[in-house]
Amino acid sequence: MTVAAPPLFAFDNTYVRDLEGLYVAWQGAVAPDPRLVVLNEGLAAELGVDPALLRQPGGLAVLAGSVAPEGAEPVAQAYAGHQFGGYSPRLGDGRALLLGEVHDDQGRRRDIHLKGSGRTPFARGGDGKAALGPMLREYVIAEAMHALGVPTTRSLAVVATGEHIARDTLLPGAVLARVAASHLRVGTFQYASAHSDPTLLRRLADHAIARHHPEAAAADQPALALLQGVADVQADLIARWMHVGFIHGVMNTDNMTISGETIDYGPCAFMDAYDPATVFSSIDHGGRYSYGNQPGIAQWDLARLAEALLPLLDPDVDTAVAQATTVLDGFAARYQQRWDEGMRAKLGLGEARPGDDDLVADLLALLQAQAIDWTTWFRALARDLRGEADAARGLAVDIAAADAWLARWRARVDAPAVAADAMDRVNPVYIPRNHLVEEALAAATDGDEAPFHALLDVLAQPFTARPGLERYTEPGPTGGRPYRTFCGT
Repeated sequence: MTVAAPPLFAFDNTYVRDLEGLYVAWQGAVAPDPRLVVLNEGLAAELGVDPALLRQPGGLAVLAGSVAPEGAEPVAQAYAGHQFGGYSPRLGDGRALLLGEVHDDQGRRRDIHLKGSGRTPFARGGDGKAALGPMLREYVIAEAMHALGVPTTRSLAVVATGEHIARDTLLPGAVLARVAASHLRVGTFQYASAHSDPTLLRRLADHAIARHHPEAAAADQPALALLQGVADVQADLIARWMHVGFIHGVMNTDNMTISGETIDYGPCAFMDAYDPATVFSSIDHGGRYSYGNQPGIAQWDLARLAEALLPLLDPDVDTAVAQATTVLDGFAARYQQRWDEGMRAKLGLGEARPGDDDLVADLLALLQAQAIDWTTWFRALARDLRGEADAARGLAVDIAAADAWLARWRARVDAPAVAADAMDRVNPVYIPRNHLVEEALAAATDGDEAPFHALLDVLAQPFTARPGLERYTEPGPTGGRPYRTFCGT
């Protein structure tokens, strides 16, 4: 029986209107027995849709990709990308659909996008489907990042499709409904640059400028200003990742947005013990996308965007390269500024002073040498300022080394009580601890979704300590096999 889709969203599909050549019109596969697993009612309301409508059969059919809602123009988007450094000229949405664009309650344009909705013409040997566990992983990590104040795509819903899909074993299938400022990627520009239509790249640049960097339109060189804008928001984003110990795990150029939002949570994870070499992805054998490599990889990805934009920068290739290089060279300084600002905030230091860089560098050396948990340490520092003498030093193995650093830090902090409160506003108590995420996803795969919802509730307020939630603050177990994550299939 065909389920009719009720009017849900007020779509305005500029991507489809502006960018013919960068998509294929497509329809999702029919989900045999859709069931709502989780719905972000607050986000639905922000998007102007009644959550009750999304819970009805017609709404579930839309969220599962079975039917297109009124006003939608579903498409699979085209893009290229460097994956672990190797270029793939034709990637695209192999198992995803852009339903269309809406304006939220603040007037911001947002994409409504489905992931796991079936094969498209861009599918590369896969079935186009997704398993419940990886879709719930993206849901919870994206919402946790949002609560932490990190720019990110959002999670609207996960719908179980009622079918089982074949991976290493049979797993319950699901579709994630995702919300983003857009799905324009560095890889989108790479695809357009290599396209036979010479106007496509300029149309894409104009679209991206209008949507994400409107100030660039008035610049003498709009394409160069676009590159600068993307470099700036990416520097800000990566610094925020680093401050909370987040490791994306697959920073391919098709996973870097023009908007500066985090996208595509596959083998992502959060660092426990501080170590810049930390890597979790099962396929990142060389550590290309390790925690400490993320700023450099972001700059590398931006260089690929610059290459794609060269025809729009200047007719003379050498001049265009020089202009792009100036922007790329400035990325490191912008990132360093944002990193320094964030670290001073995490340490309660206020305005920069001589010696701060050394204080931070010595702290990182201390944390790494003693394998101290990144998240726990910074919350403990605020407790130290409130008079809990063992809060931080008790986390160290070499107490003398910790005491020496703590003495220097305390001498640097002004107004300890004020600093402690400020630190608690930027240093989370709760992050998506890897062992807790795995526990929740395994339970959900086996039919018990209660641990997932409990984890989601905890992570919605990451900066507020609450009694009875102590287990959510504890690092994962040490020893045994290293923790590994896998691309979301």
